[in-house]
Amino acid sequence: MELFTYFRSTASYRVRLALSYKNLAYKPHYINLRTNEQNQQYKETNPFGLVPTLTTEQGIIFQSLAIIEYLERTHPTPSLWLNNPFLQAQAMSIAQAICCDIHPLNNLRILKYLERNLGLSEEQKTDWYQHWIHEGFKPLEKQLSQMARNFCIGDNLSIADICLVPQVYNANRFNVNLSAYPTIKRVNEYVLAQPWIRTTTPEEQEDAI
Repeated sequence: MELFTYFRSTASYRVRLALSYKNLAYKPHYINLRTNEQNQQYKETNPFGLVPTLTTEQGIIFQSLAIIEYLERTHPTPSLWLNNPFLQAQAMSIAQAICCDIHPLNNLRILKYLERNLGLSEEQKTDWYQHWIHEGFKPLEKQLSQMARNFCIGDNLSIADICLVPQVYNANRFNVNLSAYPTIKRVNEYVLAQPWIRTTTPEEQEDAI
């Protein structure tokens, strides 16, 4: 397998976490989102110009959740899916809240548009980012406070944790005050302490700058 990735991309980070947890080898290709490399030759691979992209023997897969589902179905052990259907639905609701509601509003291309096309200052752009993180983390904290122990869903790692860690990383990068979210912080710290995490972090990627 080959993975097109960018070290700070939270979507790419999700896939790196899934690959590492399942102990799956892959060849990385680094796409520099800061230099608009995704809008150049890379679009021949992924017409959306987004990362991550996974190439497999069957073909190319876009979108982090689709890639993770593919990995889960083709390499089900160890699993990121929970056996209990209700708990799996809860895990997926957390994953989708992060990937569909929180992340799109603070994606790099959105932040670039705010700055370059709408003329927002760096301070205004940061305010935008922090506002939408808080809007997403407030209900997420409430949900996790009712079901999290070591992980988002009890004591079992799931797709929810795979999505949470990159989003918290990004929030920290933009200096979001997370003091109001003790459960989010606790779960994030516990997952980051797992031994298979180290090679997946943005700082450990070859394209980290």
